[in-house]
Amino acid sequence: MKRTITLGIVLLLIVGSIWYLESRKADVPALPEGASSVLVVPTSSDVDVQAAIDAKAKQYSLAPELIAGGEWLNSEPLTLSQLRGKVVLLDIWTYSCINCIRTLPYVTNWWSKYKDAGLVIIGVHTPEFDFEKDPSNVQKAITKYGIEYPVMQDNNYATWRAYKNQYWPRHYLIDIDGFIREDHIGEGGYAETEEFIQELLQEKNERMGETMDVQKEITTPEGAVTTGQVGTPELYLGAQTRRHNGGNKEGYALGTVDYAIPTSFQPNIPYASGTWTNTPETMDLVSDEGSIYLTYFARNVNIVAGATPGSTIDVYLDGKLVDTTSQGFDAIDGIVALKDQQLYSMVFTADSGAHDLELKVHGKGFRIYTFTFG
Repeated sequence: MKRTITLGIVLLLIVGSIWYLESRKADVPALPEGASSVLVVPTSSDVDVQAAIDAKAKQYSLAPELIAGGEWLNSEPLTLSQLRGKVVLLDIWTYSCINCIRTLPYVTNWWSKYKDAGLVIIGVHTPEFDFEKDPSNVQKAITKYGIEYPVMQDNNYATWRAYKNQYWPRHYLIDIDGFIREDHIGEGGYAETEEFIQELLQEKNERMGETMDVQKEITTPEGAVTTGQVGTPELYLGAQTRRHNGGNKEGYALGTVDYAIPTSFQPNIPYASGTWTNTPETMDLVSDEGSIYLTYFARNVNIVAGATPGSTIDVYLDGKLVDTTSQGFDAIDGIVALKDQQLYSMVFTADSGAHDLELKVHGKGFRIYTFTFG
Protein backbone atom coordinates (compact mmCIF):
# COMPACT_ATOMS: atom_id res chain seq x y z
CA MET A 1 0.00 0.00 0.00
CA LYS A 2 2.80 2.37 0.94
CA ARG A 3 4.60 1.54 -2.35
CA THR A 4 1.46 2.47 -4.33
CA ILE A 5 1.15 5.78 -2.52
CA THR A 6 4.81 6.56 -3.12
CA LEU A 7 4.52 5.78 -6.84
CA GLY A 8 1.48 7.99 -7.09
CA ILE A 9 3.29 10.88 -5.45
CA VAL A 10 6.26 10.48 -7.82
CA LEU A 11 3.96 10.41 -10.85
CA LEU A 12 2.20 13.56 -9.65
CA LEU A 13 5.52 15.31 -9.23
CA ILE A 14 6.64 14.32 -12.74
CA VAL A 15 3.35 15.39 -14.34
CA GLY A 16 3.40 18.66 -12.39
CA SER A 17 6.93 19.42 -13.48
CA ILE A 18 6.09 18.80 -17.12
CA TRP A 19 3.03 21.03 -16.87
CA TYR A 20 5.05 23.83 -15.27
CA LEU A 21 7.79 23.74 -17.89
CA GLU A 22 5.27 23.76 -20.74
CA SER A 23 3.43 26.70 -19.22
CA ARG A 24 6.68 28.73 -19.02
CA LYS A 25 7.30 28.46 -22.77
CA ALA A 26 4.70 31.15 -23.39
CA ASP A 27 6.88 33.62 -21.47
CA VAL A 28 9.92 33.03 -23.68
CA PRO A 29 10.08 35.24 -26.85
CA ALA A 30 10.14 33.26 -30.06
CA LEU A 31 13.28 33.43 -32.21
CA PRO A 32 12.88 35.11 -35.60
CA GLU A 33 12.28 32.72 -38.46
CA GLY A 34 15.56 31.24 -39.65
CA ALA A 35 17.47 32.35 -36.54
CA SER A 36 19.80 29.96 -34.79
CA SER A 37 19.44 29.14 -31.14
CA VAL A 38 23.21 28.70 -30.92
CA LEU A 39 24.89 31.36 -28.76
CA VAL A 40 27.19 33.61 -30.87
CA VAL A 41 30.36 34.52 -29.04
CA PRO A 42 32.34 37.54 -30.38
CA THR A 43 35.76 36.60 -31.71
CA SER A 44 38.93 38.23 -30.46
CA SER A 45 39.11 40.01 -33.84
CA ASP A 46 35.64 41.54 -33.32
CA VAL A 47 36.62 42.69 -29.86
CA ASP A 48 39.87 44.24 -31.19
CA VAL A 49 38.02 46.17 -33.92
CA GLN A 50 35.46 47.54 -31.49
CA ALA A 51 38.23 48.53 -29.09
CA ALA A 52 39.98 50.41 -31.91
CA ILE A 53 36.76 52.23 -32.82
CA ASP A 54 36.12 53.12 -29.18
CA ALA A 55 39.65 54.51 -28.88
CA LYS A 56 39.19 56.63 -32.02
CA ALA A 57 35.90 58.02 -30.70
CA LYS A 58 37.77 59.51 -27.74
CA GLN A 59 40.23 61.32 -30.00
CA TYR A 60 38.53 62.11 -33.32
CA SER A 61 35.18 63.43 -34.58
CA LEU A 62 32.85 61.49 -36.84
CA ALA A 63 32.52 63.13 -40.24
CA PRO A 64 29.07 64.73 -40.77
CA GLU A 65 27.01 63.23 -43.57
CA LEU A 66 27.07 64.90 -46.99
CA ILE A 67 24.08 67.12 -47.85
CA ALA A 68 23.81 67.73 -51.59
CA GLY A 69 22.75 71.18 -52.77
CA GLY A 70 22.54 70.57 -56.49
CA GLU A 71 23.68 67.87 -58.88
CA TRP A 72 26.17 65.04 -58.55
CA LEU A 73 28.69 65.01 -61.39
CA ASN A 74 30.83 62.02 -62.43
CA SER A 75 28.81 59.79 -60.08
CA GLU A 76 25.48 58.75 -58.71
CA PRO A 77 24.70 60.30 -55.28
CA LEU A 78 26.92 58.94 -52.52
CA THR A 79 26.76 58.95 -48.72
CA LEU A 80 29.58 58.59 -46.24
CA SER A 81 27.67 55.82 -44.46
CA GLN A 82 27.74 53.66 -47.59
CA LEU A 83 31.47 54.35 -47.96
CA ARG A 84 32.40 52.93 -44.55
CA GLY A 85 35.34 50.62 -45.08
CA LYS A 86 36.85 53.04 -47.61
CA VAL A 87 39.27 55.91 -47.06
CA VAL A 88 37.53 59.14 -48.16
CA LEU A 89 39.07 62.51 -49.04
CA LEU A 90 36.60 65.40 -49.13
CA ASP A 91 37.89 68.37 -51.13
CA ILE A 92 35.86 71.56 -50.55
CA TRP A 93 36.58 73.81 -53.52
CA THR A 94 35.14 76.17 -56.12
CA TYR A 95 36.31 76.46 -59.69
CA SER A 96 37.14 80.20 -59.76
CA CYS A 97 39.37 79.98 -56.65
CA ILE A 98 43.01 79.98 -57.73
CA ASN A 99 44.09 78.44 -54.42
CA CYS A 100 41.72 75.56 -55.14
CA ILE A 101 42.97 75.26 -58.71
CA ARG A 102 46.56 75.01 -57.53
CA THR A 103 45.65 72.02 -55.33
CA LEU A 104 43.92 70.10 -58.15
CA PRO A 105 47.07 68.58 -59.72
CA TYR A 106 47.80 66.95 -56.36
CA VAL A 107 44.22 65.79 -55.73
CA THR A 108 43.80 64.31 -59.21
CA ASN A 109 47.20 62.64 -58.85
CA TRP A 110 46.11 60.99 -55.57
CA TRP A 111 42.98 59.75 -57.28
CA SER A 112 45.00 58.13 -60.07
CA LYS A 113 47.49 56.54 -57.66
CA TYR A 114 45.20 55.27 -54.89
CA LYS A 115 41.66 54.76 -56.22
CA ASP A 116 42.28 51.06 -56.85
CA ALA A 117 43.66 50.67 -53.32
CA GLY A 118 40.45 51.94 -51.72
CA LEU A 119 40.67 55.75 -51.78
CA VAL A 120 37.47 57.63 -52.66
CA ILE A 121 37.72 61.36 -53.41
CA ILE A 122 34.63 63.55 -53.41
CA GLY A 123 34.86 67.16 -54.56
CA VAL A 124 32.38 69.28 -52.60
CA HIS A 125 31.83 72.27 -54.90
CA THR A 126 30.67 75.19 -52.75
CA PRO A 127 30.32 78.33 -54.94
CA GLU A 128 31.79 81.69 -53.99
CA PHE A 129 29.81 83.55 -56.68
CA ASP A 130 26.30 82.97 -58.05
CA PHE A 131 27.48 82.00 -61.54
CA GLU A 132 29.39 79.08 -60.02
CA LYS A 133 26.09 77.45 -59.05
CA ASP A 134 25.34 76.54 -62.67
CA PRO A 135 26.05 72.78 -63.08
CA SER A 136 27.08 73.29 -66.71
CA ASN A 137 29.81 75.72 -65.59
CA VAL A 138 30.99 73.24 -62.96
CA GLN A 139 31.05 70.49 -65.60
CA LYS A 140 33.22 72.67 -67.86
CA ALA A 141 35.69 73.12 -64.99
CA ILE A 142 35.68 69.38 -64.26
CA THR A 143 36.55 68.69 -67.89
CA LYS A 144 39.15 71.48 -68.03
CA TYR A 145 41.06 70.24 -64.98
CA GLY A 146 40.77 66.52 -65.74
CA ILE A 147 38.69 65.66 -62.66
CA GLU A 148 37.40 62.08 -62.84
CA TYR A 149 36.29 61.56 -59.24
CA PRO A 150 32.75 62.39 -57.99
CA VAL A 151 31.82 66.04 -57.50
CA MET A 152 28.81 67.13 -55.43
CA GLN A 153 27.30 70.61 -55.72
CA ASP A 154 26.85 72.35 -52.37
CA ASN A 155 24.98 75.40 -53.67
CA ASN A 156 23.08 76.02 -50.44
CA TYR A 157 26.21 75.63 -48.25
CA ALA A 158 24.58 72.82 -46.25
CA THR A 159 27.67 70.59 -46.23
CA TRP A 160 29.92 73.64 -45.76
CA ARG A 161 27.97 74.54 -42.59
CA ALA A 162 27.79 70.92 -41.38
CA TYR A 163 31.60 70.92 -41.33
CA LYS A 164 31.72 74.44 -39.81
CA ASN A 165 33.95 75.46 -42.71
CA GLN A 166 35.07 78.99 -43.61
CA TYR A 167 37.76 78.39 -46.23
CA TRP A 168 38.51 77.41 -49.83
CA PRO A 169 40.13 74.97 -50.30
CA ARG A 170 39.85 72.58 -47.37
CA HIS A 171 40.57 68.85 -47.23
CA TYR A 172 39.07 66.34 -44.80
CA LEU A 173 40.62 62.86 -44.73
CA ILE A 174 38.18 60.27 -43.33
CA ASP A 175 39.17 56.76 -42.24
CA ILE A 176 37.38 53.42 -42.69
CA ASP A 177 35.33 53.96 -39.53
CA GLY A 178 34.09 57.42 -40.56
CA PHE A 179 36.39 59.50 -38.36
CA ILE A 180 38.08 62.72 -39.56
CA ARG A 181 41.79 61.97 -39.29
CA GLU A 182 43.19 65.03 -41.09
CA ASP A 183 41.75 68.53 -41.55
CA HIS A 184 43.89 70.72 -43.80
CA ILE A 185 43.10 74.34 -44.71
CA GLY A 186 44.49 75.95 -47.86
CA GLU A 187 47.43 74.95 -50.01
CA GLY A 188 50.58 73.08 -49.06
CA GLY A 189 51.23 70.07 -46.85
CA TYR A 190 50.86 67.76 -49.84
CA ALA A 191 53.53 65.25 -48.84
CA GLU A 192 52.08 64.97 -45.34
CA THR A 193 48.56 64.41 -46.71
CA GLU A 194 49.78 61.75 -49.13
CA GLU A 195 51.64 59.95 -46.35
CA PHE A 196 48.43 60.01 -44.29
CA ILE A 197 46.47 58.57 -47.23
CA GLN A 198 48.97 55.72 -47.42
CA GLU A 199 48.75 55.12 -43.67
CA LEU A 200 44.93 54.96 -43.67
CA LEU A 201 44.89 52.67 -46.70
CA GLN A 202 47.29 50.35 -44.88
CA GLU A 203 44.93 50.36 -41.88
CA LYS A 204 42.11 49.37 -44.25
CA ASN A 205 44.18 46.50 -45.67
CA GLU A 206 45.02 45.15 -42.23
CA ARG A 207 41.42 45.41 -41.01
CA MET A 208 39.97 43.75 -44.11
CA GLY A 209 42.72 41.17 -44.47
CA GLU A 210 43.54 42.53 -47.93
CA THR A 211 46.90 42.62 -49.67
CA MET A 212 46.35 45.49 -52.12
CA ASP A 213 49.57 47.28 -52.98
CA VAL A 214 49.75 50.85 -51.63
CA GLN A 215 52.30 52.98 -53.46
CA LYS A 216 54.82 54.47 -51.06
CA GLU A 217 56.46 56.98 -53.38
CA ILE A 218 55.57 60.63 -52.70
CA THR A 219 55.46 62.57 -55.97
CA THR A 220 54.94 66.16 -57.08
CA PRO A 221 52.67 66.39 -60.15
CA GLU A 222 54.06 67.99 -63.29
CA GLY A 223 53.18 71.69 -63.54
CA ALA A 224 52.26 72.05 -59.87
CA VAL A 225 52.80 75.54 -58.42
CA THR A 226 54.29 76.08 -54.99
CA THR A 227 53.14 78.97 -52.80
CA GLY A 228 56.69 80.34 -52.70
CA GLN A 229 56.33 81.34 -56.36
CA VAL A 230 53.46 83.73 -55.58
CA GLY A 231 53.97 87.06 -53.82
CA THR A 232 50.63 88.71 -54.61
CA PRO A 233 47.47 87.47 -52.86
CA GLU A 234 44.05 87.04 -54.41
CA LEU A 235 42.52 90.50 -54.99
CA TYR A 236 38.78 91.26 -54.79
CA LEU A 237 37.07 94.10 -56.67
CA GLY A 238 33.51 93.94 -55.25
CA ALA A 239 32.56 96.92 -53.08
CA GLN A 240 31.19 94.76 -50.28
CA THR A 241 33.56 91.81 -50.37
CA ARG A 242 35.41 91.15 -47.15
CA ARG A 243 38.74 91.94 -48.78
CA HIS A 244 38.17 94.77 -51.25
CA ASN A 245 41.58 95.73 -52.62
CA GLY A 246 41.19 98.69 -55.03
CA GLY A 247 43.47 101.72 -54.72
CA ASN A 248 41.74 104.60 -56.56
CA LYS A 249 41.32 107.79 -54.53
CA GLU A 250 37.73 108.13 -55.78
CA GLY A 251 36.76 105.22 -53.55
CA TYR A 252 34.47 102.26 -54.13
CA ALA A 253 31.03 103.15 -52.82
CA LEU A 254 28.13 101.35 -54.44
CA GLY A 255 27.09 103.10 -57.65
CA THR A 256 28.75 104.56 -60.75
CA VAL A 257 32.11 106.33 -60.47
CA ASP A 258 34.46 108.00 -62.99
CA TYR A 259 38.01 106.83 -62.27
CA ALA A 260 41.16 108.63 -63.37
CA ILE A 261 44.45 106.78 -63.61
CA PRO A 262 46.78 107.85 -60.79
CA THR A 263 50.37 108.98 -61.36
CA SER A 264 51.86 106.35 -59.04
CA PHE A 265 50.97 102.81 -58.00
CA GLN A 266 51.42 100.68 -54.90
CA PRO A 267 52.29 97.00 -55.51
CA ASN A 268 49.56 94.38 -55.15
CA ILE A 269 46.76 96.98 -55.46
CA PRO A 270 44.63 97.29 -58.64
CA TYR A 271 43.71 100.71 -60.06
CA ALA A 272 41.00 101.49 -62.61
CA SER A 273 40.39 104.16 -65.24
CA GLY A 274 37.11 104.82 -67.03
CA THR A 275 33.52 104.79 -65.79
CA TRP A 276 32.61 101.81 -63.63
CA THR A 277 29.64 100.72 -61.55
CA ASN A 278 30.57 99.23 -58.19
CA THR A 279 28.37 96.32 -57.09
CA PRO A 280 28.69 94.19 -53.93
CA GLU A 281 30.70 91.52 -55.80
CA THR A 282 32.06 93.21 -58.96
CA MET A 283 33.21 96.27 -60.86
CA ASP A 284 31.23 96.68 -64.11
CA LEU A 285 32.52 98.80 -67.00
CA VAL A 286 30.00 101.44 -68.12
CA SER A 287 32.13 103.44 -70.56
CA ASP A 288 33.05 102.05 -73.98
CA GLU A 289 36.63 101.55 -72.83
CA GLY A 290 38.44 101.27 -69.52
CA SER A 291 41.65 99.96 -68.01
CA ILE A 292 42.92 98.22 -64.90
CA TYR A 293 46.54 98.55 -63.75
CA LEU A 294 48.41 96.31 -61.33
CA THR A 295 51.98 95.74 -60.14
CA TYR A 296 52.29 92.13 -58.94
CA PHE A 297 54.75 89.32 -58.15
CA ALA A 298 53.87 85.87 -59.54
CA ARG A 299 54.32 83.59 -62.52
CA ASN A 300 50.81 83.80 -63.94
CA VAL A 301 47.78 86.08 -63.64
CA ASN A 302 44.10 85.18 -63.96
CA ILE A 303 40.89 87.12 -63.59
CA VAL A 304 37.40 85.93 -62.72
CA ALA A 305 35.25 87.95 -65.10
CA GLY A 306 32.61 87.98 -67.78
CA ALA A 307 31.17 90.33 -70.42
CA THR A 308 28.68 90.68 -73.19
CA PRO A 309 29.86 88.83 -76.32
CA GLY A 310 32.19 90.95 -78.44
CA SER A 311 34.07 92.58 -75.59
CA THR A 312 37.84 92.10 -75.58
CA ILE A 313 40.90 92.78 -73.42
CA ASP A 314 44.35 93.79 -74.66
CA VAL A 315 46.90 92.43 -72.18
CA TYR A 316 50.06 94.49 -71.66
CA LEU A 317 52.98 93.27 -69.55
CA ASP A 318 55.72 95.74 -68.66
CA GLY A 319 54.46 98.11 -71.35
CA LYS A 320 54.29 95.56 -74.18
CA LEU A 321 51.49 93.42 -75.57
CA VAL A 322 52.03 89.87 -74.29
CA ASP A 323 53.48 87.41 -76.80
CA THR A 324 54.08 83.66 -76.92
CA THR A 325 56.63 83.92 -74.08
CA SER A 326 54.18 85.54 -71.66
CA GLN A 327 50.58 85.28 -72.86
CA GLY A 328 48.04 83.35 -70.82
CA PHE A 329 46.02 80.51 -72.28
CA ASP A 330 43.11 82.87 -73.08
CA ALA A 331 45.27 85.76 -74.38
CA ILE A 332 45.67 84.68 -77.99
CA ASP A 333 48.09 87.10 -79.68
CA GLY A 334 47.71 89.29 -76.61
CA ILE A 335 43.92 89.64 -76.88
CA VAL A 336 41.30 87.94 -74.69
CA ALA A 337 37.83 87.42 -76.22
CA LEU A 338 35.32 87.57 -73.38
CA LYS A 339 32.16 85.51 -73.14
CA ASP A 340 30.92 83.55 -70.11
CA GLN A 341 31.62 84.43 -66.50
CA GLN A 342 34.65 82.29 -65.74
CA LEU A 343 38.35 82.24 -64.91
CA TYR A 344 40.46 83.78 -67.72
CA SER A 345 44.22 83.25 -68.02
CA MET A 346 45.90 86.61 -68.78
CA VAL A 347 49.63 86.01 -68.26
CA PHE A 348 51.78 82.89 -68.03
CA THR A 349 55.55 83.32 -67.75
CA ALA A 350 58.33 80.80 -67.28
CA ASP A 351 59.37 82.17 -63.87
CA SER A 352 57.90 84.19 -61.04
CA GLY A 353 58.81 87.86 -60.89
CA ALA A 354 57.64 91.44 -60.40
CA HIS A 355 55.71 92.90 -63.35
CA ASP A 356 53.46 95.79 -64.33
CA LEU A 357 50.16 94.68 -65.86
CA GLU A 358 47.64 96.74 -67.82
CA LEU A 359 44.32 95.35 -69.03
CA LYS A 360 42.73 97.55 -71.71
CA VAL A 361 39.04 96.64 -71.95
CA HIS A 362 37.02 97.33 -75.09
CA GLY A 363 33.22 97.11 -74.89
CA LYS A 364 30.61 97.89 -72.27
CA GLY A 365 29.41 95.15 -69.98
CA PHE A 366 32.79 93.86 -68.78
CA ARG A 367 32.46 92.62 -65.20
CA ILE A 368 35.41 91.67 -62.99
CA TYR A 369 35.25 89.83 -59.66
CA THR A 370 38.83 88.99 -58.69
CA PHE A 371 42.48 88.75 -59.67
CA THR A 372 44.17 85.45 -58.85
CA PHE A 373 47.80 84.41 -59.21
CA GLY A 374 49.89 81.32 -59.67
